[in-house]
Amino acid sequence: MEIKKAEFVHSAPTVYNCPNDIKPEYAFIGRSNVGKSSLINMLCNNKKLAKTSATPGKTLLINHFIINNEWYLVDLPGYGFAKRSKTEIKKLDQMIKGYILQREQLVNLFVLLDIRHEAQNIDLEFINWLGESNVPFTIVFTKSDKLSLAKANANVEAYKKVLKETWEELPFMIVTSSEKRWGRDELLGYISDINDNISAGE
Repeated sequence: MEIKKAEFVHSAPTVYNCPNDIKPEYAFIGRSNVGKSSLINMLCNNKKLAKTSATPGKTLLINHFIINNEWYLVDLPGYGFAKRSKTEIKKLDQMIKGYILQREQLVNLFVLLDIRHEAQNIDLEFINWLGESNVPFTIVFTKSDKLSLAKANANVEAYKKVLKETWEELPFMIVTSSEKRWGRDELLGYISDINDNISAGE
């Protein structure tokens, strides 16, 4: 897939304020500082599309970007929030889960994990919740350029081992680096294949 056009469309405070459109949506989510904005910008060949920040947890709304006038890339607020009040945390949690569970246009959720770290409870709890809720998702490892190839592969295998304790069939996984543009073709090809299946009515 070649992204010829990527434009910001809308920011929504709840799922009910999202665009009134039936185009398929692919949402991206991860803990604060996982490199979500950098990955989105790398995928879309636009360094200024999603706003990056030195302060984690800046995404506070459901942000829609239209890609090639065919599908939406959705930038969700992170879980494992940066410094927030209990009221803000509850509101963000409701926003995220409301979108994930109620947005019929959501085709796939990409869960971003920093490949440098071992499996964190907060990530595992979120992944298990997705499984229990029958939400289609893919794991995307970020920042793989920060490790040697051997170490990156070892960390992925370690993650798989942890997941196998509770998962009979593992979710699909893609290893990426926004800096080196690794995994871009695989991730976009993955989206393209799903879109093709939707068009074919499968």
